[in-house]
Amino acid sequence: MAEHHRAQESHELRPHVPNVARMYDYFLGGKDNFAADRDAAEKIIAITREAGGDLRLLAREHRAFLGRVVRTLAGMGVRQYLDIGTGLPTKENVHEAAQQVTPDAHVVYVDNDPVVLVHARALLRDDRHTRIVEADLRDPAGIVDHPEVRAFIDFDRPVAVLLMAILPFITDEEDPGRIVRDLTARLPSGSHVAISHFCAAQTSPDLVQEAQDVYARTGPTGITLRSQEEILGLFDGLELLDPGVVPINAWRPDREEEAAPADFSRPSWLGGVARVP
Repeated sequence: MAEHHRAQESHELRPHVPNVARMYDYFLGGKDNFAADRDAAEKIIAITREAGGDLRLLAREHRAFLGRVVRTLAGMGVRQYLDIGTGLPTKENVHEAAQQVTPDAHVVYVDNDPVVLVHARALLRDDRHTRIVEADLRDPAGIVDHPEVRAFIDFDRPVAVLLMAILPFITDEEDPGRIVRDLTARLPSGSHVAISHFCAAQTSPDLVQEAQDVYARTGPTGITLRSQEEILGLFDGLELLDPGVVPINAWRPDREEEAAPADFSRPSWLGGVARVP
């Protein structure tokens, strides 16, 4: 149910322990995964199917949503992006989507997962418009004040912060709303924040617990699924762009004929983009 995003406690490669970034790679049909990742991913696929969802389809829709968000912001003139919890590189990464519209767009990828960092640094080695930084979302100041981030992003100009599928890996005790507020307080007016978060909707508590048990094997915090109201609350104090916080396939589809009614009854990713006042 998630795109990536929780670092393992050790920086050594542990192929016998499922990794959320590699699991998401499997959901998308990638090959950067091990047997433990595939086993855990198949369990999540089965749980989601029983709840009435198609996880592989949802993963593809999530990737398409990311592309639409970035292209939309680039079309609005945004030239700087902080992608926090980036996950493993795949098709149409943030810098590729942004540079389709603004070739000189600057993108900083932020992650604390060693698996992700190794792959991203190899991919981005020769791209002068991108950087990869090791930092943790739980420390917003450590991200914004990171020397490499400061050297590459001008915080006197609008910045787009992308929090795609990472907040489910922040526990209630760690308070994802506070983290979003801390981040946005450090951004100039006219910046934007994009958030996606999995919503279990009317999924039975037993199935939710099964999914949480699978993700508990990937790291110390596991996964926290939140309600539609809780996800909407993550945007408190920000100015939501149309159409608000909706199932991601209903967020500004590329073609009118692809528009789907917003169905909040099924398990799905909810997403939205908001402006910092």
